[in-house]
Amino acid sequence: QVQLVESGGGLVQAGGSLRLSCASSGSQFSSNTIYWHRQAPGKQREWVAYITPSGDSLYAPFGRGRFTVSRDNAKSTVYLQMNSLKPEDTAVYYCYTSNAGWGQGTQVTVSS
Repeated sequence: QVQLVESGGGLVQAGGSLRLSCASSGSQFSSNTIYWHRQAPGKQREWVAYITPSGDSLYAPFGRGRFTVSRDNAKSTVYLQMNSLKPEDTAVYYCYTSNAGWGQGTQVTVSS
């Protein structure tokens, strides 16, 4: 069974940066589109960004210019670089693929 494991979350001050990782145990990682989502307390889960097998990426409006998604197929890992973080970015961040489903998430907390 393919699993996704997120890491890299933590507590950071507003204006700071974090790099999240999503590691896959699957053998077909390089052929998957990988999605990042987040869920803030009391809110619905929302889409953040995705990256296709060819490396094309797309971002939600709140992430454009601040977030960058990349992938390392040799390591079966996708990264989400988040810069200029804001308190409203506080959430649990999840990665998702159609064959593995959701990871367990990693908590990001941005203090003001």
